[in-house]
Amino acid sequence: MTSALHKPSDAFHVYDTTLRDGAQREGISYSVNDKLAVARLLDDYGVGFIEGGWPGALPKDTEFFARAQTELTLNNAQLVAFGATRKAGVAVHEDQQVRALLDSGAPVITLVAKSDVWHVEQALKTTLDENEAMIRDTVAFLVGEGRRVFVDMEHFFDGYKHDSDYGVRLLVAAAEAGADVGVLCDTNGGMLPLGMAEIVNDVAQRSGVRLGIHCQDDTACAVANTVSAVSAGVTHVQCTANGYGERTGNADLFSVVANLELKMGIECLPGGKLAQTRRIAHAIAEIANIAPDTHQAYAGVSSFAHKAGLHASALKINPELYNHIDPALVGGDQRVLVTEMAGRASVEMKGRELGYDLSGDKDRVMRVVETVKDLESKGWTFEAADASFELILMGADEQERRFEVESWRTIVEQDADGQVRTEATVKVRAKGERMISTAEGNGPVNALDKALRSAVISLYPQLEPLELIDYKVRILEKGASDTSRADTSGTASVTRVLVSTSDGNREWTTLGVHENVIAASWRALEDALTYGLLRDSRD
Repeated sequence: MTSALHKPSDAFHVYDTTLRDGAQREGISYSVNDKLAVARLLDDYGVGFIEGGWPGALPKDTEFFARAQTELTLNNAQLVAFGATRKAGVAVHEDQQVRALLDSGAPVITLVAKSDVWHVEQALKTTLDENEAMIRDTVAFLVGEGRRVFVDMEHFFDGYKHDSDYGVRLLVAAAEAGADVGVLCDTNGGMLPLGMAEIVNDVAQRSGVRLGIHCQDDTACAVANTVSAVSAGVTHVQCTANGYGERTGNADLFSVVANLELKMGIECLPGGKLAQTRRIAHAIAEIANIAPDTHQAYAGVSSFAHKAGLHASALKINPELYNHIDPALVGGDQRVLVTEMAGRASVEMKGRELGYDLSGDKDRVMRVVETVKDLESKGWTFEAADASFELILMGADEQERRFEVESWRTIVEQDADGQVRTEATVKVRAKGERMISTAEGNGPVNALDKALRSAVISLYPQLEPLELIDYKVRILEKGASDTSRADTSGTASVTRVLVSTSDGNREWTTLGVHENVIAASWRALEDALTYGLLRDSRD
């Protein structure tokens, strides 16, 4: 299950619970194969502990630990099994769920225990003394079986408000029984950073045990609360990749680790692993089937994207003026977005990013700036459509497009049996020839895409590998473009379409805007093929 090629220092723990607590997020359902894949990514990132789930309670988690014995080789992390203390009134060696924790084969076990007197009396329906005995017995039993044990003190901060002594009493009991860490859990996610630091300071002084922190994000403060707890003496942080978790989620692993390493100088990961942040974050998002958060701190593709022309002017002089860190430290890169806010500096920097040197042609730069501003006033936006912006840049050099569209049309019909058929016809001129192509598709956009490709591929065979890989539609607010007809029904709103295309090696995104969704889609499709041809000739 593990091989100790490199283990992070035990002085500070990065503990990931993506596969257990993170899997409680609405919409996530990991298969066992998914869990194994995520575990490998987390190990590659360099976390110290990976909580794999609750064996004995969930069949999928039991299978995960069984397969991990032979299928999972960890180079940095140790696998952790999660479970509860023995039940009230049951001998620990007879408790089947405690036995399941041992059977998992995990070298580390995290026990969850009630630390709020209200929960002990009302949820567990037992005495405070028996709850303490449940913790002592279970920890001592597992340690005696050769396991390292952490204890999650559930509802610790709410419990502290009800009885500030009881949670401390349990932390001491767990440590005396052999637990390595007592984890303070903000289970309901209601804490704020200042209160967090005050309580952690008090508990650390009175308990004298090693403390960990587990924060939910219900106040949008999970990362801040985690950092605050560390500043107050915590040396074990529990997080989830991308902040996945129940309700509003947990402390985001990537933000916590980056903040601790880059802002507080605390070594969390093996050397160089922090630069894998964006790659690991996005890979886990793909496995979870959740679109990566473009605006996620550190890991998001927009985390170092600059829009205002004022920013771009300063960035030309010194990138540090508008970046709080070097983006490369977390595997990111600085991007300049070309929008209606763009000035000459933005266009020059974006052009350089795309391989165009515009620094010596101020007139050309200003033409591009004015074109962008004019189009954006009509609903266009180039922030996520670099290829469409590059076509504007190319247009200054290559006025002649590779093909000219004479006309296009689509027909959608439904017969008496409810069968829907879609057909598109495209007429184009290229290389002195006139071509007419008709194709059927599973919708008008698909049919148009097929017809257009069919019409031009015979003359441009390099377009054969091109594939439409994503299609997004957004209905814009009225006033986003200049329309001459009043519309009171809302059905003639301006539509913005983004199309992503791949040739098997590269991907690019083009944009179309029109009152008619099919016309907007056509513009994006036409630009996608045009870009493929022009880019091919430029390369």
